[in-house]
Amino acid sequence: MSPGAALAALALALALGAVLVPALKRLGAGQTIRATGPATHLAKQGTPTMGGLIFLLPAAAVSLVVFRASATVWALVVFTLGFAALGFWDDYVKVVRRRALGLRAREKLLVQLVWSALFLWFAGQRLGAAGLWPLPWGGAVSPGGWYYPLGLLVLVGAANAVNETDGLDGLAGGTSVVALGFFALFAAARGRAASSSYALVLAASVVGFLRYNLYPARVIMGDTGSMALGAALGALAIATHAPLLLPVVGGVFVLETLSVIIQVVSFRLTGRRVFRMSPLHHHFELEGWSEERVVGTFWLAALAFAVLAWV
Repeated sequence: MSPGAALAALALALALGAVLVPALKRLGAGQTIRATGPATHLAKQGTPTMGGLIFLLPAAAVSLVVFRASATVWALVVFTLGFAALGFWDDYVKVVRRRALGLRAREKLLVQLVWSALFLWFAGQRLGAAGLWPLPWGGAVSPGGWYYPLGLLVLVGAANAVNETDGLDGLAGGTSVVALGFFALFAAARGRAASSSYALVLAASVVGFLRYNLYPARVIMGDTGSMALGAALGALAIATHAPLLLPVVGGVFVLETLSVIIQVVSFRLTGRRVFRMSPLHHHFELEGWSEERVVGTFWLAALAFAVLAWV
């Protein structure tokens, strides 16, 4: 790990946020709030989006300058920025073209699958990612012929799961910092210095972003940030040969995604909803929890999942 690089990324994120938040406001890059969501969210209408740039640009710049000789860091940064570009285009469609739901799901999925397959090929060839994968709570298995199917599930699933979690001020950012912190320590303990350093630098950058994203948020990370964060977590799991640990470490992201799947399946089969609203964080909001209480509780849950994965 490299504490100096992390501090540099933190400082750059804080500085960039001070410049970018007002710039996004002037450009009119405001979030569109759907009327079907919680009524309390209507006050967020117009809050600048695409704020993921505040942590992505410093993390990429610091990583590539400090660790420029590392093929692992280059692969992680390029893969993360690929998903950031897709998320940025999705945000652009929402904000500029005023299409509230953004790009079509099949368009996003196709790009995600192709980009993930390329990363998996590189990781398998250069990073030995198709070797033994540790199991939660002991043991290891070889993915064998399942390397690509499972790898695609991990990468695409992680990107979309964090995207689903990004619905409250500070929620996706804080839970991602916990997961990134886990992989920074996990990679360091196994001698994977490059992966550890990138995880730490990205986590520090997100902490800087949270200065502007905590309730009441002055900026929203948008798909630009949430897709990229999920992709980075998936890539770190692959690079550290630990994709089977990710569902435990990212337990909050898994629960958020499952709540959406359960809600859709239940409504289509029975006409009834299991939750008052999905993803799960909205259910608790409609149960009367304040936004700060939901976020704080989910942060603690993320920490508990990370500890569970470690032991």
